[in-house]
Amino acid sequence: MTKISADPIGDAILDYASNKKPFDIIVSSDLCDDDIIPIEVLFRSYKEMPDLEKRALSLCKGSVLDVGAGAGIHCHELIKKGHLVAAIDISKGAVTYLKESGINAINSSFEEYEPKQKFDTVLMLMNGIGVAGRLGNLEKTLTKAKKMLNPKGQIIFDSSDVKFLYEDEDGSIWMDLNTEYYGNFKFQMHYKKTTGDWFEWLYVDYDSMHEIASKLGFKCTRVLEQDNHYLAQLSL
Repeated sequence: MTKISADPIGDAILDYASNKKPFDIIVSSDLCDDDIIPIEVLFRSYKEMPDLEKRALSLCKGSVLDVGAGAGIHCHELIKKGHLVAAIDISKGAVTYLKESGINAINSSFEEYEPKQKFDTVLMLMNGIGVAGRLGNLEKTLTKAKKMLNPKGQIIFDSSDVKFLYEDEDGSIWMDLNTEYYGNFKFQMHYKKTTGDWFEWLYVDYDSMHEIASKLGFKCTRVLEQDNHYLAQLSL
């Protein structure tokens, strides 16, 4: 199992769950300025979820694997709808909280997760497809997910085309031709005095996803699009 030396996300989840005092998670990137994740986002109610997430949950069918489940907000909604739900997260603290919340959860990276069952839906929200790390690993990640699916199974995910980050005021696009793909990022999380390791994370544009997924036998459907953000369904 992949281990992380520090667990800022897990610390944030357990901290907020016990005292309800909000404290932001800071996200550093190798390509852009620091960003903030308010801890309340990880505990939002169904009413507070964006339409894209609500639509994603409505598309889920049968047994569901929630990849990168965090504090379990999507798991709980799916359980309410009668789905059998399993969850994985690389954060030990998150999995501790998930288990305390009654969710069947395992502390594992997606890459090293070996399920004892297959699923009708693999759910990868909040850009969960980013676990591929970089575009060159996406085919391997989708192949692994495909092996987890029952016949006629599906992957539900969202991602973003981040090309806009490289756009100049005149509308031209600047990109480093020495990099593999403009959506390959490295991030590092900070919570209070806890800092995690740097990790690779992928944002993939829909056309690139469609090309790779189709080659693997998936039917790729763009379900919803909002600005540069989209929800997609990969079906067998």
